[in-house]
Amino acid sequence: MLRLALSFLTTLPVRAPAAPEGSLGRAAPWFPVVGALVGALLAAAWWGLGLVFPPLLAAALIVALWAALTGGLHLDGLADCGDGMLSALPPERRLEIMHDPRLGTFGAISLVLFLLLKVFAVAGLPQASPAGYLSLLLAPALARWLLLIVARRPLARPDGMGAAFSQGLTPGAIGVAAVVPAVLAVLCGWQGLAGVAAAALVAGLIMLAARARLGGVTGDVLGLTVELSELAVLLVFAAQI
Repeated sequence: MLRLALSFLTTLPVRAPAAPEGSLGRAAPWFPVVGALVGALLAAAWWGLGLVFPPLLAAALIVALWAALTGGLHLDGLADCGDGMLSALPPERRLEIMHDPRLGTFGAISLVLFLLLKVFAVAGLPQASPAGYLSLLLAPALARWLLLIVARRPLARPDGMGAAFSQGLTPGAIGVAAVVPAVLAVLCGWQGLAGVAAAALVAGLIMLAARARLGGVTGDVLGLTVELSELAVLLVFAAQI
């Protein structure tokens, strides 16, 4: 199941065995583990790039590496949600727009603004403190756990990636998956707990918006949850308080 989670969530050269429908949901306990692995690679790269480049350029390179490691999977969901959820249209039409592979104006604006915020958030992390490095582990691990919570909500349509993932996802798996982000949050101290609270608030607002605008959750909404939850954690650690 770890190989299945790695092959789905990252572009790392891992070959997953053939799995029946619903297996992705059963791999859920490994999602935060994969997130922490991605974070460890990012933290190592951030340390190395910080020795060579100024903070803003190093941050831009880290965000580019972040997208490369995940294959832009969740960024695609964010852009699709920008196109669909921000449109003043009925829920059925919004779902059609989100299913369209073409990028619209709202999606492009959402993607550009998000990437700018993420670059500046990474640039603002305290590089001289272990908290900065730990935040790069916590953000992707916690976001992939919150993804599991959102995936348990009512679906906007019975097919698609969201439906395939929710099949086989159990409360027990969600509980086991919480171990990694919980440990990382404790290691981060009060900032870690604040980051968890901020990311959970963001995920809750996304669930409410998805229900109101779409009638439920989709695979794109799960991608949106990951990206905005990660950003929420980074902003907490970058805050000058």
